[in-house]
Amino acid sequence: MDLFIKILFLVVFFAIMIGVGIYCRKQATDVNGFVLGNRSVGPWLTAFAFGTSYFSAVIFVGYAGQFGWRFGLASTWIGLGNAFIGSLLAWNILGRRTRVMTQHLDSATMPDFFAKRYNSKSLKIVASIIIFIFLIPYTASLYNGLSRLFEMAFHIPYAYCVIGMAVLTGIYVVLGGYMATAINDFIQGIIMLVGIIAVIAAVLQQNGGLTESIAKLSATSTTTSSGTVMNGAYTSFFGPDIISLIGVVILTSLGTWGLPQMVQKFYAIKSEKSISTGTIVSTIFAIIVAGGCYFLGGFGRLFGQPGPDGKPQGGFDNVIPSMLENLSPILIGIVVVLVLSASMSTLSSLVLTSSSVLTIDFIDPVFCRKKAMTEKKKVLWMRIFIIFFIVVSALIAIVQANSPVLFISQMMGVSWGALAGAFLAPFLYGLYMKRVPKAAVWINFVIGIGISVASFIFNLTGVKFDNAVLEYFKSPINAGMLAMLLGLVLTPIITLIAPAKDKERTDQIFACYNKKVTVSSKISIDEEETPEVITPSAQKNNTVKKSTGKSGKSKNKKRK
Repeated sequence: MDLFIKILFLVVFFAIMIGVGIYCRKQATDVNGFVLGNRSVGPWLTAFAFGTSYFSAVIFVGYAGQFGWRFGLASTWIGLGNAFIGSLLAWNILGRRTRVMTQHLDSATMPDFFAKRYNSKSLKIVASIIIFIFLIPYTASLYNGLSRLFEMAFHIPYAYCVIGMAVLTGIYVVLGGYMATAINDFIQGIIMLVGIIAVIAAVLQQNGGLTESIAKLSATSTTTSSGTVMNGAYTSFFGPDIISLIGVVILTSLGTWGLPQMVQKFYAIKSEKSISTGTIVSTIFAIIVAGGCYFLGGFGRLFGQPGPDGKPQGGFDNVIPSMLENLSPILIGIVVVLVLSASMSTLSSLVLTSSSVLTIDFIDPVFCRKKAMTEKKKVLWMRIFIIFFIVVSALIAIVQANSPVLFISQMMGVSWGALAGAFLAPFLYGLYMKRVPKAAVWINFVIGIGISVASFIFNLTGVKFDNAVLEYFKSPINAGMLAMLLGLVLTPIITLIAPAKDKERTDQIFACYNKKVTVSSKISIDEEETPEVITPSAQKNNTVKKSTGKSGKSKNKKRK
């Protein structure tokens, strides 16, 4: 009976996902429809698509377990940073400008934006290669969060779970494109909201509720790198390692501003009102889901035992599953669907972004120079590449799961840092500053990729630094933070030294934000026509001050 309940949850879930894909297939006949949903996606769908793409199974199982173990309840700050920096500020600072400028430039992808904003086809091709390389390991890492949960719930091999998830995601994304992804993200987001609240309540109840759980956690002590013993550190405001905590908050929050699969959600916003609504909805969603995940992970030490190296026995990925193994079959069923929802929503966003970038920004300009692809052919190639990305990432995930090498889990942080480090500053300043030269974009590409790859190599080879600062930035998370901050600081400096030269073209691009409209007005025949006197205040209020011949009095006429 227990197994029947869990399977029933999955069958209903799968049926809904495929049904949505079939329903949306008619809207995915051209590039605009397949990639952007014809730029007509409402605020709720956009907000949930943003949130579900942001928070995957890697967050729920991997990061929540790892950072909850390291920082205790202070890891909740990561979730709050994701909500207020990664969602609220992202929508306010990037949302409207991204939507307006990308439509003005007729841009559907981030590499295409770089090409048209900075007038460089080379930037477009290189950016598409960077996305292609670093999104594949990111995509493969999504499957990792499922292995222990499915083995715990169903006792079936991990490979079958990966294949099932890959096939299902491929069906609805290939059929319905972005609109199917957005609708399914909304459904999956509702599941995530309900699921995380139910799971937190059930897990804490195992230790007597919230108060008792905090009391037990406060009895756990830790030793700092300098040898100082800290009592109650895992229930303190900033945890046992505030410096590392800040690095995680910056990378996982500010980093979303430069991730192509996240920014592309703004391209499809329907209207001005949608931005205001979407901002509120996505922020609340992030507070509940991200804040809830990291808050739950903060109690990880109550369910696991530290090994000789201080890490949990069975690894960080075992922290969250150990919390859930004693829950009721219904709750475990909800958790499985929750993790599936988190994984599939992010997976669909990543493969759609990868396939569209590879087709529009690499295959078409490089291999179809004489005759550009038709809309129908582009959509066909995107569907082929979606299948390609899903198959490759699934194979990598299966091979990695049976290998002692933690290559993919390490590459997750590297992928995030490389993409955000390379793209954040050029994209952000490209929306706000006219004078940014293409040289600044190239430098950001080099910094983002160079620092992240160097960090990966140092960790893979086990290099140790005597310098504490170098050792700190050897971490993929801290390296990604460094790459982003360097880009944000260096880009304005480069702009002052070598500003962009094509001022007229840039002015035309930025004209999309403030369009001037000329309006005519009629004058009454009983008035003596006199020259208009336009004062600064009248011009600001869109009024014209006129003097009349009869009375000599002035009156304001609003321009129609």
